[in-house]
Amino acid sequence: MISARAAARTGPPLAVVGNPENRRVRLHLDAARRAGLPAPRVVPWLDVLTRGGAEFGPEEIVRLDSPGENAEVDEILRGPGPQTRVGGTARWYTGLLDAVASLRGGQRLDNPEELAILFDKRRCHARLAAAGVSVPHSPTSAGAGATTVRGWDDVRALMSGHGLHRLFVKPAHGSSASGVLAIDSAGPGRIRAVTPVETAPGGELHNSLRPRVLRSEAEIAALVDRLAPEGLHLERWWPKAAQAGRSTDLRVLVVHGRATHAVVRTGSSPLTNLHLGGRRGDLAAARSAFDSAGLGWAQALEECERAAACFPGTLAVGVDLLPARGWSRVAVGEVNAFGDLLPGLTGLPGSGVEGLDTYAAQLAALPAFISTLPTPAPHP
Repeated sequence: MISARAAARTGPPLAVVGNPENRRVRLHLDAARRAGLPAPRVVPWLDVLTRGGAEFGPEEIVRLDSPGENAEVDEILRGPGPQTRVGGTARWYTGLLDAVASLRGGQRLDNPEELAILFDKRRCHARLAAAGVSVPHSPTSAGAGATTVRGWDDVRALMSGHGLHRLFVKPAHGSSASGVLAIDSAGPGRIRAVTPVETAPGGELHNSLRPRVLRSEAEIAALVDRLAPEGLHLERWWPKAAQAGRSTDLRVLVVHGRATHAVVRTGSSPLTNLHLGGRRGDLAAARSAFDSAGLGWAQALEECERAAACFPGTLAVGVDLLPARGWSRVAVGEVNAFGDLLPGLTGLPGSGVEGLDTYAAQLAALPAFISTLPTPAPHP
């Protein structure tokens, strides 16, 4: 087992750009303390956004963490309003990329060009597909022949033209299932959608923690029409495997090219996100199911590693792995830049980081990852 303390004790100074009060930053600082490292310098996103960026020394190793869960930061990036609201994601995307571009100096654990792809589902899907990673079919994947969706009429036309009787409609720059619709029209005269989106009394769209079912095409159309101006990504609804009768997928963390941590997520709806009522499933049972089906657990993890290899300049990504019914095939649903918040998990057997949480595992991988980065140019 790799020791984070031994691997990184003599390393260069660390910095993290994040929201200081957030548990993500706290978990990272705790991991550094346990490894015997000096506390990383915390640079608040709020300071970056209000002071025109931030400066880092040439030897500083700079980790970016999620700007989410902070009302002031969210208001700057998306505009005024409750954090539960749906929308503002196109503005958020532009604002985040501008903020990242305003960071000067240091060695980055999150490549800015790769972040721009990771936070655009259309571009991310296209990169994965071009690399031969198994992904659900999408007519909006950025690239040759990609289609821009302007509203429900376009969605309906694509459903007909591509045989998409069941599909997911996702805001191109969304996260945590915000604004997602899982649409099922696989029956004569039937259409329904599962979504966390609800309309507040004033007409504003908000995310609820309880997904609801829409059975009116007019209601589905009105919602898609409101979401479309900020960009939509469409993909075929992958027929996922089940555990205990619940829809099942996995979040797999890949650190410097190696799958290190995994959690099974199960849901009573197509949306398995844990904050939407999903539950942690049985990882041992999932491993056994993959092996029994002939695909093999090791091969399933290799697909996650192939997806992560599309982003070699980013230390760690969270890969959403979709096992098909029968567990004999997999597809990659999404790759997440800030996908390492997996509290309580330790490294997978054989990963080399057994006993380490996701943050300690990343610290242990720093020396090897840093050796792959170009030598930073002196900042004037």
